Amino acid sequence: MVLAPLNEASLPPQQRPETLAASEGKVVLAPTKVVWLYSVLATSGLLWLFPPSLLACEAALGLAVVTLCAGHSVGLHRGIIHKAYECPRWLRCALAYAFVQTGIGGPISWIRLHYVRDYYQNAAECPRYFRYEHSLARDYLWNLHLRFVPRDASVYGFPASEERDPWLRFLESTWPAHVIAFGLALWLAFGPSVALVCVPVRVALSVLGHWFVGFAAHKRGAIRYDLDGSAEIGRNLPLLGILSFGEGFHNNHHANPGSARMGETPLELDLGWYLLLALERLRLVHNLQATGRTAVRRFNARLRSG
Repeated sequence: MVLAPLNEASLPPQQRPETLAASEGKVVLAPTKVVWLYSVLATSGLLWLFPPSLLACEAALGLAVVTLCAGHSVGLHRGIIHKAYECPRWLRCALAYAFVQTGIGGPISWIRLHYVRDYYQNAAECPRYFRYEHSLARDYLWNLHLRFVPRDASVYGFPASEERDPWLRFLESTWPAHVIAFGLALWLAFGPSVALVCVPVRVALSVLGHWFVGFAAHKRGAIRYDLDGSAEIGRNLPLLGILSFGEGFHNNHHANPGSARMGETPLELDLGWYLLLALERLRLVHNLQATGRTAVRRFNARLRSG
């Protein structure tokens, strides 16, 4: 199927070619991010005192798949942020809660960050904070310890419906409590080794893994699409794409942000897409927008020749 470019007038503000200056904001210390990251890392160290069983590790892996694949990639990223499909409200709320249990932050904060980041990465002028011209070590310091604060948040097109959503607002203000409460419940029910590997260890790996995939998927890898005038175009990384449930096929995503399908070839195994297909078959998801089904390509994206 040949995809037609989108009309610029139909694009949300963060995808349009007109841009603000990269200086329209500042980078500041993010103490909440720092305290949370090193708290879960320090708590994870207790695992040496309470070694987990193989079954506990398998349970932690299962929780990681559910929270990162269903919660983050399918629920928040493809569903709430990019609106690549529609589903009943109860399912949307459940997926948002699964995202909270990843431990990587609150849903509204991530929606805001995504809109600001995409605005600049899709523009010619992009703040250094959102460009990937630096080393892995510097990105670790910047991404996990600092945050970008826009001078006027109203210009980036944050959807008012998400800002006002009572469930998202509740989760935004209470997300750490849900993660901690889940850990305490596991401790009381199954003991410290299960609780530690299923919550702080899993959360630490989720935070670090999410950061690393984002870094790697902008540095080196295959490029299927060129995006004229965009500061960042992403890269496609087969192995990380599989391990991140499709998020590592980032060049595809930059070119087709409204697509629920991030892996576009049989070798680009996108587990998030297959979950959505299963939900569609169960009639829990409808109006599924995807490359190969609907025209979702950005106005400035073109297939790279050769």
